[in-house]
Amino acid sequence: MTEKSTMKTIHIEPITRVEGHGKVSILLDENNVVKQARLHVVEFRGFERFIQGRLYWEVPVMVQRLCGICPVSHHLAAAKAMDQIVGVDKLSPVAEKIRRLMHYGQMFQSHALHFFHLVSPDLLFGFEADPAIRNVIGVARKFPELAVQGVMMRKYGQEIIKATAGKKIHGTGAIPGGVNKNLTIEERDVFLKDIDQMMAWCRSALKIAKDYTLQHFEEIKDFGSFDSNHLSLIRADGAMDLYHGNLRAIDAGGKKIFDQVNYNSYRDYIAEEVRDWSYMKFPFIKSLGTEKGWYRVGPLARVNTADFIDTPEAEAARKEFKNVTKDKPNNITMAYHWARMIELLHSGEKINALLHDGDLQGTDLVVKGHRRDEGVGLVEAPRGTLFHHYRVNENDQVVMANLIVSTTNNNEPMNRAVSRVAKDYLSGKPQITEGLRNHIEVAIRAYDPCLSCATHAMGRMPLEITLIGHEGQVLERKAY
Repeated sequence: MTEKSTMKTIHIEPITRVEGHGKVSILLDENNVVKQARLHVVEFRGFERFIQGRLYWEVPVMVQRLCGICPVSHHLAAAKAMDQIVGVDKLSPVAEKIRRLMHYGQMFQSHALHFFHLVSPDLLFGFEADPAIRNVIGVARKFPELAVQGVMMRKYGQEIIKATAGKKIHGTGAIPGGVNKNLTIEERDVFLKDIDQMMAWCRSALKIAKDYTLQHFEEIKDFGSFDSNHLSLIRADGAMDLYHGNLRAIDAGGKKIFDQVNYNSYRDYIAEEVRDWSYMKFPFIKSLGTEKGWYRVGPLARVNTADFIDTPEAEAARKEFKNVTKDKPNNITMAYHWARMIELLHSGEKINALLHDGDLQGTDLVVKGHRRDEGVGLVEAPRGTLFHHYRVNENDQVVMANLIVSTTNNNEPMNRAVSRVAKDYLSGKPQITEGLRNHIEVAIRAYDPCLSCATHAMGRMPLEITLIGHEGQVLERKAY
């Protein structure tokens, strides 16, 4: 009997409570010892191709069709690239602040959605709780105040997006060289009326995430965790900046790999590897190579790479967070949730400050420059650093598009988290229960992946789990 025929495979398909469609395959031997575990994104990657031939000013509106959860991130990254195409290196203060308000509204609603709707069932009920209650409906029934809080926080962020982008989803507010609307006094006053409540809810959400992490520290410190590099945008003075900055990468101990790199030069530092079992690419830092050059992005990476946060409450929370690891980078996968709530609080503070800024009512919306044929735009999306890179021909048509999406940047770390949890919790178990399989999904959900963004795809996955015996026979198949 060959080695292959003695193996059996468990498929977790689809991964639940994430954006997009994916599956996990776990290869076990005849003793149920895990030999391999992989995260597969099974949607087809095609957006970079069919954007070609479109007129450049259409791109900021088109590319956000990648996603209904984080469209603003794609909208702004593409708009920043198109600023360069039209020769604009610095926006007017009005346009810069309108875009930032739009972006912080996006961070606010997305982080609230993920924490309250997708993650809280695991934290509140436990990883192995009955799936009939381990969901957002179960949260609403047992913790109605939390459910209302999550819904209202997301609504607040979406209304900010609508006021700045024109629509809650797939707006048109950012255009090459600026924005097409400002924020009226009436719109501002609506948001100011509720900002104190939003800030109070941010503080309570942060407390939930912090308390959970500290109270369960011994249980979760090794859960899907490993040392890693971290990458993010950073402001010139080292502060966290979710909208703009230069690139910084650090290693697991905090040593800088590179710092204050102009993101137009990202190709000199970042490359992408292709593997035959996933439509997602695997980015890595060129100087370290494919084996050691992979990195994490997103809230955990941003809190690790930043020297400080320029809003007082979030900075105090960052210091508490860093104290846990004695000011060294935090490489605990489940600490993503705590870091994400620090960013939620930071976004609330930024929204509050911007709403009191009179520039938002200004009328200097667009800046003009001299036409170029190439542009790169980066933002820190909710899930991490987002790259948009375009070339345009003399007929104003896009001839090249390269998108390195946040979840793509986290591809290797997510696979490592899946592998570690599978080996730690599934190996040798006589029966692989739903609760054990959910441990794998918990590790993936920590990254808040958007699998549709990462593959730039549309489509529907059949919902089926198949258990195959060590001789290749189908032991169990369940369709949903």
